[in-house]
Amino acid sequence: MPVTQLFAALDIGGTKIAGALVDADGRLRHRLQLPTPATEPGPTVLAVVHQVLDRLAGTADWAAVTAVGIGSAGPVDLAGGTVSPVNIPGWRDFPLAAAVAAHPAVAARTLPVRLAGDGVAMAAAEHWQGAARGADHALGLVVSTGVGAGLVLDGAVRPGPSGNAGHLGHITVDLDGEPCPCGSRGCLEGLASGTAIARRALARGWQPVGGDRTARAVAVSAAAGDPVALASFDRAAQALAAGIAATAALVDLSRVVVGGGVAAAGDVLFAPLARHLDRYAALSYIRGLDVRRAELGTDAGLIGAAALCRRSSPEPPACLPSRSC
Repeated sequence: MPVTQLFAALDIGGTKIAGALVDADGRLRHRLQLPTPATEPGPTVLAVVHQVLDRLAGTADWAAVTAVGIGSAGPVDLAGGTVSPVNIPGWRDFPLAAAVAAHPAVAARTLPVRLAGDGVAMAAAEHWQGAARGADHALGLVVSTGVGAGLVLDGAVRPGPSGNAGHLGHITVDLDGEPCPCGSRGCLEGLASGTAIARRALARGWQPVGGDRTARAVAVSAAAGDPVALASFDRAAQALAAGIAATAALVDLSRVVVGGGVAAAGDVLFAPLARHLDRYAALSYIRGLDVRRAELGTDAGLIGAAALCRRSSPEPPACLPSRSC
């Protein structure tokens, strides 16, 4: 079938760097992903990004690409086109948008590049094609290696001037909590991320089965009734509920969409989340928040990166060709 317009999409996180070509209806073509060398120097991480672009540019469909969208772990800086992911220490004020624009296949066609935090990209995706469709005031949460988020207000994704609006992972939910790599302490991410869930369970005596020490394995144990695993998810759900309720009280939300790898735990996460929200979301205008599971799964970051490129979308203004945004 002839293609008139495609968007190249990149989804960059602490564990994977994914790419795809996405059509105007949010359908993915040529999806691929490579592991993120998160502990390596910045140029090594960029080399993997370029490998993904190399493979996308090698497809026959590349000729139909009109823009490149990037959803990256943050914080991000839209004005400078830079990223400083907490879980990729080699990238601090890293000029990611310019580096992608300089890729030979992007530069040769002077394709515009759009950048957003991964939480903003997820919110854009779910608002376009997923569980936030039709919601004018929504929060999209990505609970994975870290915790990212994005806001939909008055029917449009609102990244804020720097691109970090709604960055719930680094709001403080425990005043006397542990120091966070971001420089603060007691951050939501340090309590509710998949990394935190596994760390807490291991510290309290949870025994991994088959050597799998991830939150996914903790979820399996929790579903089987393991009390330590259940307690670890309950603590994460409590922290999430506190962050969600605070955000809802601040900006008057009507819907919350939760995605990311940890959300795949299903009721192990969502049952205690609902219970804790009953306690924290107590004000009349946020009581009974509509909390939904994300519909787009692991493709949300890619679909959201493409959503940033849609000319008719109310996202941030387009970048100049081969310039950072």
